[in-house]
Amino acid sequence: MLLCASSDIDGGLEPENPQQFSCWTAPCPSVVPAALWLLPGLGLWLLFREMLLHAPRETFGLLSTLLLTLLLQLPVSVCRTKKAPCLSRMSPSLSRDGDLVIGGFLPLYALRVNKVTRAADFMRRPNEDCRSYQWLHKNFQQAMTIRFAVEEINRDPVLLPNVSLGFQVYNAYHSDERTLESSLQWLTGESQPVPNYSCREQDKIVAIIGGATSALSVQMGTLLELYNFPQLSFGPFDLILTDKVQFPSLYQMAPKDYSLQQGVARLLAYFKWTWVGLVTTDDLRGEEFLREMTGRMEKYGICAAFTEKIPVSERIHEESKVNFMPRIMESSARAVVIHGDTDSLMVLRHSQIPFIPMYKIWITTSHWDITMRPKYVDNYNFYGALTFTYLTSEVPGFKSFLKTVHPSKDPKDTVLRDFWFSAFQCQSKSKNLDLEQCTPNETLESLPIYLFDTTMSGLSYTIYNAVYAVAWALHEELLRKSETAPEEAGESGVPHPWQLHSFLKDIQFHNSAGDQVFMDEKRRSEAQYDIRNYVTSLNDTEFLVKVGQFLPNTQPGQDFIMHEEDINWGWLDTKIPHSVCSASCAPGYRKITKEGEPICCFSCSQCPEGEISKQTDMDQCAKCPEDEHPNKERDHCFPKVVTFLDFTGSLGTALTFVAASFSLLTALVLWVFVKFRDTPIVKANNRALSYTLLVSLSFCFLCSLLFIGRPTAATCLLRQTTFGVVFTVAVACILAKTIMVVLAFRVTRPGSSIRVWVQSRVSNCIVLVCSGIQVMLCGFWLGTSPPFPDMDLHSEPGHIIIQCNEGSDIAFYCVLGYMGFLALGSFTVAFLARSLPDTFNEAKFITFSMLVFCSVWVSFLPTYQSTKGQAMVVVEIFSILASGAGLLGCIFLPKCYVILLRPERNVLAGMKRKVNS
Repeated sequence: MLLCASSDIDGGLEPENPQQFSCWTAPCPSVVPAALWLLPGLGLWLLFREMLLHAPRETFGLLSTLLLTLLLQLPVSVCRTKKAPCLSRMSPSLSRDGDLVIGGFLPLYALRVNKVTRAADFMRRPNEDCRSYQWLHKNFQQAMTIRFAVEEINRDPVLLPNVSLGFQVYNAYHSDERTLESSLQWLTGESQPVPNYSCREQDKIVAIIGGATSALSVQMGTLLELYNFPQLSFGPFDLILTDKVQFPSLYQMAPKDYSLQQGVARLLAYFKWTWVGLVTTDDLRGEEFLREMTGRMEKYGICAAFTEKIPVSERIHEESKVNFMPRIMESSARAVVIHGDTDSLMVLRHSQIPFIPMYKIWITTSHWDITMRPKYVDNYNFYGALTFTYLTSEVPGFKSFLKTVHPSKDPKDTVLRDFWFSAFQCQSKSKNLDLEQCTPNETLESLPIYLFDTTMSGLSYTIYNAVYAVAWALHEELLRKSETAPEEAGESGVPHPWQLHSFLKDIQFHNSAGDQVFMDEKRRSEAQYDIRNYVTSLNDTEFLVKVGQFLPNTQPGQDFIMHEEDINWGWLDTKIPHSVCSASCAPGYRKITKEGEPICCFSCSQCPEGEISKQTDMDQCAKCPEDEHPNKERDHCFPKVVTFLDFTGSLGTALTFVAASFSLLTALVLWVFVKFRDTPIVKANNRALSYTLLVSLSFCFLCSLLFIGRPTAATCLLRQTTFGVVFTVAVACILAKTIMVVLAFRVTRPGSSIRVWVQSRVSNCIVLVCSGIQVMLCGFWLGTSPPFPDMDLHSEPGHIIIQCNEGSDIAFYCVLGYMGFLALGSFTVAFLARSLPDTFNEAKFITFSMLVFCSVWVSFLPTYQSTKGQAMVVVEIFSILASGAGLLGCIFLPKCYVILLRPERNVLAGMKRKVNS
């Protein structure tokens, strides 16, 4: 039965010109039942499609499949109308015929949709559905890539011998409302697509290349899966699309980009941008990017100042008045990371304010072509941006091929002619201008980079590999057919699309650029990236300059390379701009996190005493090594000055001079006593003890010199023991003299029985016994825990004091205590004997000398304990000199006065006259 259906089936109008229709036979009984099935089915489909525009794509895919399955069961017979004049604009077709054909869905046009298309819009005449559109000029390179690859394959005598390959390229709309319509147009061959019907005389298409975004891949796959068509997606790699249960016929061609977030975070950390804005598309892929990106940023101490999500529907570009740029401009973050596909992020271009610099640092990912923009929008806002682009090898012959492309060489290619007129703005010059008058000598190479780039982009490179993947799969399929029964092929000898799946999933080959391509997604390599700087000159010339690389599979240290001296920062500055929440804490300071704010917002506090921070923005200060000390700014450690009580120092020289002077004075007193040894004042109170006392005092003064100079093992062993022994001898001599005075007084009494004790041997024994005990204490000290040279690192900031460690503090204080015990005994005995009526009684002098001695050493103990370092040595030397001088002055200077200045009193008769008077 011959059935005809007008394009005006929604209104039931008769065709004005019967010549506009062509009819086919179909197994349906009449036109009315077909129309009755078709109209409610399409209406139901459109209704559910509108409800699911913003639903999750998994739900969308599931329900779409169910509805389309119902529609595809309808028995329908239709007629094809002739294409309206604007049909090529609505669904442009760039094609080359061949024995086998590859279908392509590329985003070549962008529709300017002012309202959501309703079911009635879907049913209106093609000439009534002519809408405002604009070329996405840069994407035309993708179509040229398919043409280049197909022509290259057809010239290859090995890959597909005796078989010509063709292609058909359709526009892929980035709006949800047009995606499935575009797929149905391709499947049916009709401008008004009808499910389950094809107007093609013979179907030669074996595979589809499409899916510039994950959303498009899902939406197209919903329909193509019903026909088991192999779909090769050239958009960014998406982990969701690897699910072969949900997408068994979909193959992703792009390399894995799991490391992209790591590369962006490394870039931010390299330039110390810690306060960053994030802009992404409002879809699952954008959510995944935000989650991964914020996690990477946290590891480097980077905070997100804001996040902006851009709806992915293309109609938002001009219909919506949402201004993203003003919100971004208000943020204090100067670095902004942008992630998304080119067409979805075109809203940024539409919302920017022309010719007003934003002073932002843009970091864009590999999925957005930063050079692509509407003609009326200036390019200066993104001047200085850094963009990650796929690192791809140059395909031989591609640039040469583009130089030869010209509409005059292919007059039948209306799409190329339309592109040419739009790119070179011929239509704006004159509506009646022909091609020769418009661009007689122009080539694609002469177009600015925002309209066309002769360097193959990452997407085009992926498309190139996809075409070759289909060709290699066909090669394997045709090779198998040539070795098996010919009846396995279709009636026309064309392989069925579903037959390519067994070959596509395992294909691997080397392309003409020398890169190995794997169709197995598990063997797919990680993407490698060039980091390029977007530069714009005053004459609007744009170019991308390579300033770095990120190679995730390379060994550490070589995986991230930047040449910051090659970067042009645009409007910002010649130096690296800053993007921080708080000003950096200079060296010498540490960060103090503000309560309730991100970690990137902080205040600065100077490092505590003894600690430094060498770098900016340090969380904690570090202590200097023990042998170093911080400078005043607390940003560096310097070696401490090694110090000790040196002879050459002013203090050391003064103490040395005083010690030597007292020792010399003691020697002079000894010389006076020796010279006048026969005088009564010298002979009184045991002349031998006086000599011994003077000698020991002289050594007492000299032993203080052991405390001056750089301590060594020998001086540390000698200084305290020598001081203890010689002072004990001196105090023992005084004790013996005092005891002898008391004994001498008692002997003068008649009948005294202690005369035998008043002998020189007794005094000598007292000195020897008392000194011997001190020697034994010192020997025990040296034998158990002897003093040793040590470094005091903490007493004086910036100094290392070389001093003697006493070894055993108990032994040291035992030596001092014993000496103090003897001094206290001497003081007590002398005090009791001070008023004895003896002519030459020196008990008074000994009492005063012991009072001075004890006062000095009693004051020494707390002072010694309260001081550290070099001061301890000075205190001990002062105590030695003071106590020795007290003994010398109180005991011997009065006698020297009598001997030298009052000799008349140094005779026995003179002393008696003094007593009698």
